[in-house]
Amino acid sequence: MSEPIPSPVPAQTAVPNPRAILRQQQRTATLVSLITALLFMVLIGLVLAVILMAVKPTEQPSLVAYTGVSEKKTKVVVPKVQTNVQRKPSAPSMAASRMVVANAQAPTSIPVPEIVVEDISMDIGVGENFGAGWGDGDGFGGGGGSTFFGQSSNAERVVYVIDFSSSMKRDDRHKLMRAELTESLSKMRNGLKLGMIFFAGPAWVAGDTVKGGVITTPKGKKYKYKTTGGHAKWIHDGPKRQVPWWTIDDKEVERITGIVKTAPLNSGTVWHLPLNMALDMKPAPQMIYFMTDGLASGSSQWAEEIGKRARKMGVTINCVALMQPKAEKDLKTMAEMTGGQVTMVDAKGKRKHLK
Repeated sequence: MSEPIPSPVPAQTAVPNPRAILRQQQRTATLVSLITALLFMVLIGLVLAVILMAVKPTEQPSLVAYTGVSEKKTKVVVPKVQTNVQRKPSAPSMAASRMVVANAQAPTSIPVPEIVVEDISMDIGVGENFGAGWGDGDGFGGGGGSTFFGQSSNAERVVYVIDFSSSMKRDDRHKLMRAELTESLSKMRNGLKLGMIFFAGPAWVAGDTVKGGVITTPKGKKYKYKTTGGHAKWIHDGPKRQVPWWTIDDKEVERITGIVKTAPLNSGTVWHLPLNMALDMKPAPQMIYFMTDGLASGSSQWAEEIGKRARKMGVTINCVALMQPKAEKDLKTMAEMTGGQVTMVDAKGKRKHLK
């Protein structure tokens, strides 16, 4: 195990909004690209003009016929001979000749470039080496797609599976979780496909309303859960909720951040329901960030089952144990089976990344 890595928390320092910095750099890059494109088009126009001026039109020489003094014709009787001779076409007139000359291919070929102007992407300049980037002290740079408690990924389809059980009230764990999620959303790359699932006993999509075992979507559709006894024995009671993919942009980040800050906690702790919901998404995710503060009854079995399924699908699972060291073994099982990471977070917010 590596030594604890403290999370840098600057005191009394105004931190610029990373998305605002990103938008400013994107605007600058877009302007530079437009100016460069216009200058390039002007240059092409000048080159074509020079070529056209250098090409001299060739003149077709005129044919002049001279006629001598005609002598008196002597009538000659010629016997008729029947022949099947096809007459040759008459020679073209001067007007037609001029047309032929005008349509003839010039000896000098003038290239005509095809310029296609497509929609300008606002992602200009955003890549693996974009600017100075930003960081949280745990290795995340501006080129990444997502980050969570120091873990980072360049995956284009990412799902967050977050523990919203009542135990998160202890030691203000939910405050630390909400702050980390908010920061993670602010750093996400535009265009990233995001899924977000909250869980306790039941599991639901961020933004759904939870009342007992009934989940109500923003459109009013209902999904039910029931417990067969205990906080760890919740099961589906009917059709399963399909998790949608959201495309990240400024407006979507603002909407999801509002949900993260206000969503209430619920009772129970079940791991396999939300993780299977994530793996059921169409298309499947490439990366899952799974965070919990509890060790539920049956979690060792869930870890094996979910790990096998995710590995078969090629899905990586990164795990975070929030102030719950007893969950380390089961989380490590899932992470190792899928090529993911495990991070332990203590009561002071310090992180320890396990290999």
